[in-house]
Amino acid sequence: MQEKSKEYNEKEQQIAENRSRNTLFERRENLQKHESYASERRQYDAIRNGQTDRIQSVFQITPDGTPGILSRNELRNSKNMFIAGITLFTRAAIEGGVPEETAYALSDGYIQTVEECTSKSSIEKLSQKAALRFAQEVQKSGMRHYSREIEAAVKYIHLHLHVPVTLEETAEAAGISASYLSRLFKKETGMLFVDYIQKERIEAACNMLTYSDYTAAQISEYLCFSTQSYFIKIFRKYTGTTPAKYKKYKVQDWK
Repeated sequence: MQEKSKEYNEKEQQIAENRSRNTLFERRENLQKHESYASERRQYDAIRNGQTDRIQSVFQITPDGTPGILSRNELRNSKNMFIAGITLFTRAAIEGGVPEETAYALSDGYIQTVEECTSKSSIEKLSQKAALRFAQEVQKSGMRHYSREIEAAVKYIHLHLHVPVTLEETAEAAGISASYLSRLFKKETGMLFVDYIQKERIEAACNMLTYSDYTAAQISEYLCFSTQSYFIKIFRKYTGTTPAKYKKYKVQDWK
C-alpha cells in the first residue's frame, strides 16, 4: 500500500514538473513575462501599513507582466488568482497587527464570495474591495493602544461572539478582577463593556450578511441576540439601516 502511494506521489510530482516546464516554455515562446514580485509587494505593503488611500492607485498601476496560469478555464483561473491574492492580503494584514482570527475570517468570507462571481470584472472589483477592507482593519488595529489586559479581553470577546460573554469570564481571561476590567475597559476603549460587545457583534453580522448565505434570523441567533426584533433594533442603531437593506446594498455593490 505504501509503495503504491509512493508511486502515485512521484507520478503527481512528475506531472507538476512537466506542467511547470511547459508553462515556462509557452511564456518564452510568446514573449510573455510573469507579473513581477514588485507588483505583489506594492499591494502587500499598502495593506500591511494600513494605507487605505494607496489601495486604489496600487490597483490602477499597469501590470508589468501577465497573471499566472492556474487553470485553463479563464473564469476559474481568475478565481484561483483571487484566492492566491487573498492569501497574500491575509498575511499582510496579520503582519500589520490585525488579530489572526479576524484576518482569517475575512479571508474565508471573500474566498466563499468569489465563487459566486460570474465574470472577470466582478472578481477584479471584489479583489480591490478586499484589499481595502484588509487595509482598513490594519488601520483600525494601529489606532488602538491597549494595555495587555484589554488586548486579552478584546481577543476573548472576538473569539466568543457566538456565545454569551460575561464580564466575569472575560476578566478571568484577562487575569484581572471584573470591577477593574469594567473601569479599565471604559478608560481605554471609550465604550462600556456591553456596548463594545454589541458593536463587535453587529460588525460580525455585517460580514455575514455580505459574504454568506445566512439569513438575518440565523445571524441573530448565531450572535446571541435575544430576539430577531432586538437584533434589527441594534443593527439599525449602528448602521442606520435594517439587515435586509444592508445585505441587498452590499451584494449589489460587488456584483
